[in-house]
Amino acid sequence: MAAHRKPKQRPYTGSAARTAATLAFAGAAAAAALPGTAHADPQLTPARIRAEVDRLYHDAEVATEKYNDAKEKATAAADALDTLRDEAARRSERLNASRNALGSLAAAQYRTGGLDPSVQLALSSDPDQYLERASYVDRLGDRQAAEVDGVERQVARIAQLRSQAKGKLAELASRQAELKKHKATIRTKLADAQRLLATLSPAERTAYKNSDSAHAAGRADRGTAHDPVQAPNARAAEAIAFAYGALGKPYVWGATGPSSFDCSGLTQAAWRSAGVSLPRTTYTQINAGRHISRSELAPGDLVFFYSGISHVGLYIGNGQMIHAPRPGAPVRVAPIDQMPFAGATRVA
Repeated sequence: MAAHRKPKQRPYTGSAARTAATLAFAGAAAAAALPGTAHADPQLTPARIRAEVDRLYHDAEVATEKYNDAKEKATAAADALDTLRDEAARRSERLNASRNALGSLAAAQYRTGGLDPSVQLALSSDPDQYLERASYVDRLGDRQAAEVDGVERQVARIAQLRSQAKGKLAELASRQAELKKHKATIRTKLADAQRLLATLSPAERTAYKNSDSAHAAGRADRGTAHDPVQAPNARAAEAIAFAYGALGKPYVWGATGPSSFDCSGLTQAAWRSAGVSLPRTTYTQINAGRHISRSELAPGDLVFFYSGISHVGLYIGNGQMIHAPRPGAPVRVAPIDQMPFAGATRVA
């Protein structure tokens, strides 16, 4: 029976106890510092929590733009793959038709070419008819050679198309892997942000949710948002009108409307309504027009933020823009000095 008894646990003493206590404290501190844990560090003030949530939302937006880019490239790769497969199928049908025609020519040649031409002439009762047939056989041979050459070219082209399709299939798989990675990053960042926000009191969460709209309202009270600036041209006016019509619609990462948007999805949709096609991401939209300085800004210009060009809004004048801020914050008017300014582009 003694062999089955559980050894008695002996308490740590001396240096062993100090080591265990140090490890336990370090582990608890590390767990409290991680944004993905269930309990936030009790030392974090509401201001620090809001700053950390802002950082997480910004990281999620960076990942969102990478997701948008990968999605656009995946769509292009899928379209190209479909085109290559369709062309290969059409060419395969033509190849089969050419092979059938070649078979018919070979059968006809066999039927007429079984005897030596001099013997055929000797046996023919009508030399003129023989010469006519001989000319036909020559033409038949020329046509057969052309058909053979055409079949060889078609076989080579189909092999090339299949090779290109294989490359596009590999590219598509790579883009889909990128999509999966960026989607996981976005979801992780947003979940971490929500966990941190849950540690705030209801009043603090409400204050955070309305923080940038309150900032914009303060600017409006000073007369900046109630005095609209005329757009420099009809297209810019159309884009601005679309953005005003989107006010209040939710932010959803990867969305391009009409019921929800992310930041670059909103600017793309606004200018699309004016007949101008913009690329999908912030870091491609910034090169979609003429770069201008902050002092040159006019309504309709695209304004970009952060060093990585990860956020964009539509300038409406008086230092204000319309943008899709972040999850939980709908499309709204906000001051452009709310975020680090990175540049501006005039689309039209």
